[in-house]
Amino acid sequence: MSSDHKPSRKRLMLMGVGGLTLAALLVASGLHAHTLHERSVAAWTETAAIPQVMVFQPQQNTAGDTLRLPAHLEAWSTAPIHARVSGYLKDWKVDMGTQVKAGQTLAEIDSPDLDQQLAQTHARLIQQQANARLAATTATRWQHLLASHSVSRQEADEKTSNAAAATANAEAAAADYARLSALEGYKTLRAPFTGTITARHTDIGQLIKADTDSDLALFTLADTHQLRLYVPVPQNYAAVIHPGLEAELTVPEHPGKHFKARLIGDSTAIDRRSGTLLAQFVVDNPSGELLPGDYAEASLPIPADTHGVSIPASALIFRAQGTQVAVLDGQNHVHLQAIHIGLDLGERLVIDQGLKAADQIIDNPPDALREGDPVQLADAAGGAHAPKA
Repeated sequence: MSSDHKPSRKRLMLMGVGGLTLAALLVASGLHAHTLHERSVAAWTETAAIPQVMVFQPQQNTAGDTLRLPAHLEAWSTAPIHARVSGYLKDWKVDMGTQVKAGQTLAEIDSPDLDQQLAQTHARLIQQQANARLAATTATRWQHLLASHSVSRQEADEKTSNAAAATANAEAAAADYARLSALEGYKTLRAPFTGTITARHTDIGQLIKADTDSDLALFTLADTHQLRLYVPVPQNYAAVIHPGLEAELTVPEHPGKHFKARLIGDSTAIDRRSGTLLAQFVVDNPSGELLPGDYAEASLPIPADTHGVSIPASALIFRAQGTQVAVLDGQNHVHLQAIHIGLDLGERLVIDQGLKAADQIIDNPPDALREGDPVQLADAAGGAHAPKA
């Protein structure tokens, strides 16, 4: 082999060594870049695993509030008008929706049986009164005969007793006649007070049976110039009810219109079945806009309370430990704080135990949040603040 080939082989060897060195450098550089990427991904994953939360501070309930509760309206007075005598309805004078005055005739009942009993009782009364007069006259005569010793004392006493018995029978007949005469007056049905006829359950010719378990009211009369508003107040809010309390109410058929009501009393006891105190208000209803039986929503004012703080209901956590909220400490770590709800106002709650006005509370806390977990504070621009070391 000639000497010209030796330099070429040496050059090839040098080139091979250089290529290997370059390949090693490229591999090392790639491994370093991969390591940096893995570290970056791990750091991003750790940061992303820390939840971002919004926080707020509770507010003191210094301005008072309003408690809204379901309620219902009833007429000031309601009377089902029943028949006191049996017979047939002769005619009716008023219909549903009619305004009537106290004592006004509503209907008349034809009762031939009662008429016959009254006539018979009257005849018996006349008979008993005649017997009583005769017995009294006889007793007087026998007393005169006794004075002249024409009859025995025994016979005179018997005549006196007969006169007393006859007088008693006459009085009984008079009482019976008075009873049937009073029933005769019930053949005309009259309004017991001024109001509105809200129902009529009879018609001309209908057979009427009085004093039976199945006796149906012929009319229903309601006094609606004022209405009673009944509000079941939950036990936690019973202290809101006090003399002089005024409330507002709304009804579905008059949206946006508010009516005033004033407290006239309460049940002074908590119903065991519902856990509520029944409060009664009176509502003036001169124009008849409000209807008996209406469903209503009552708004009761709640006085200011400087001892409690107000928070949104969205901050609550319900777990086996009871009602809690998530409070942040100085290092942005979570502390699950047990609280007591003094008043539930729907979207907001008044907390009377467990919180201070300076506490930082998480709104809408994640379900997986646990005691001591670190969190990031999300600002309004959507950024986040990492927890302090």
